[in-house]
Amino acid sequence: MAGDELLYELKNVGFHYPSGEQALESVDLTINRGEKVVLLGANGSGKSTLLKLLSGLLYAEEGTVKFLGQSLDEESLSNEEFSFAFRRRVGFVFQNSDAQLFNSNVWEEIAFGPVQLGLDSEQVRGRVESMLHLLEIEHLRNRPPFKLSGGERKKVALASVLSVNPEVLLLDEPTMALDPRTQGWLVEMLIELNRTGKTIITATHDLAIVPVIADKMFVFNEEHRVVAEGEPVELLADYDLLASVNLIDRTFHEHRHPKYAHLHAH
Repeated sequence: MAGDELLYELKNVGFHYPSGEQALESVDLTINRGEKVVLLGANGSGKSTLLKLLSGLLYAEEGTVKFLGQSLDEESLSNEEFSFAFRRRVGFVFQNSDAQLFNSNVWEEIAFGPVQLGLDSEQVRGRVESMLHLLEIEHLRNRPPFKLSGGERKKVALASVLSVNPEVLLLDEPTMALDPRTQGWLVEMLIELNRTGKTIITATHDLAIVPVIADKMFVFNEEHRVVAEGEPVELLADYDLLASVNLIDRTFHEHRHPKYAHLHAH
């Protein structure tokens, strides 16, 4: 269940790509501990950039990003003690699983994080076996990640993040390129992880999964700003809003459903 403790606070956050193009513009938002949050927007709206700011992989060029009251900037994350504590509390599952899988087999991939935490060999083994069982990938333990299917790689990437038992899970377009069965499995996994107390923050443009994986939503437009926030059911019913941020074509949608225009978010 979501609590009242403020986890992230962003004020007037801006960021540019190396080319000079704006990635985020004047973003203000707050996320409490234990919430399920979706960052919704079209491709290129800044969702992935924001996740990288929340994970400390990038730093805001304008404004402030705070985690439990502490600024996430180059100075704070150069502090070894703070950086170590933050990295073990926040896990990031990339859109492209290949970007974070680099070990020779699945067992070593999942063991990497616990080893970095300084756990002893028995503790590492326990974490790995637990993740293999939780994600039902015991049969993949000796397989090289590059020989796995897209869905299998996504499970291994998730296992490698969960093996350090983070409090916060950041996911970038987690259902992209997954078959329906694997998508369903992933959605159920996110719901269950949230039930255990983890904060789940997902960037997506997949409207169908939003009502299930979020109790709060921030909508980004193509000018890289947050233009709406609130409960998913309410915002997903605002077709003008969704059309304005290029998530639906209202004319096409209502042509197909002239009498009962609605989104297919089940």
